[in-house]
Amino acid sequence: MRKALVTGGAGFIGSHLVDALLERNWDVRVLDNLATGKLTNLADVAADIDFRQGDVRDLVAVRQAITGVDVVFHLAALGSVPRSVQDPITSHQVNTDGTLNLLVAARDANVQRVIYSASSSAYGNSTTLPKIETMAALPLSPYAVTKYVGELYLRVFCNLYGLEGIGLRYFNIFGPRQDPQSQYAAVIPRFITALIKSQAPTIYGDGLTSRDFTYVANAVHANLLAADASVATGKVVNVACGQRFTLNYLVAKLNQLLGTNIAPMYSTERPGDVKHSQAAIERARELLGYMPQVDFETGLAHTVTWFSRHALC
Repeated sequence: MRKALVTGGAGFIGSHLVDALLERNWDVRVLDNLATGKLTNLADVAADIDFRQGDVRDLVAVRQAITGVDVVFHLAALGSVPRSVQDPITSHQVNTDGTLNLLVAARDANVQRVIYSASSSAYGNSTTLPKIETMAALPLSPYAVTKYVGELYLRVFCNLYGLEGIGLRYFNIFGPRQDPQSQYAAVIPRFITALIKSQAPTIYGDGLTSRDFTYVANAVHANLLAADASVATGKVVNVACGQRFTLNYLVAKLNQLLGTNIAPMYSTERPGDVKHSQAAIERARELLGYMPQVDFETGLAHTVTWFSRHALC
């Protein structure tokens, strides 16, 4: 039985990955400080995992959690561009220092492979679409910098120490369990909960900002493939659907799914936000065998159903 460590495993994406690993008979350990993760996300599998409450900024805790592990799925991070703009130091400490701690511990424990959750924010505001992995990184926010630096550290550890590692550049992952309550909440859960409350969702900018919204099952699928890929070590690959939709379209589609008819409010664009984002996914297909499992509109319908049932608003 293969043993996995999922850092950030009580979080949105991490908890879905934990579920999938258990379904495939992995032995799963989770390290999470519960700053943004929730034990409720793991409630159904609590008896089946080894949960460790700890912080990736604590090298001792990381070393203890990584002992005996075959593959590390490193999802622990402090997300949100606006949060990083307001508090760049904490974002750096969690995302950069925490990732370096993880890589050092993985090297010393002879871990087989590290799967690093990277971010499409590394591409910045380049007008070239779609975003291809060979493009220069042009991060616009402290968050984007921290996630890109993690990629660089991963590549160095692969080249210098022989660690196997792959970086997955996520594009706007969404789905059930995503937190709508935080002031830094991602756009889809924020819009859904506003509409359910009969409130106008707030769009920053003119609503023509576009994103390659990617349902969480696709991110989980990419992680599982990356654990076994033989030719991708040291590289980064985009994880997305290869399409983009505007925020105006998103609001219209959510109104349709919820049976509402509420116009959005528009506010000033936020510093650090990227205008357009769309991924090229050919490298992920070639190196991982990745193809999107759930398209945007199907995933959006699943997400609306889940939020409506769980009354998180």
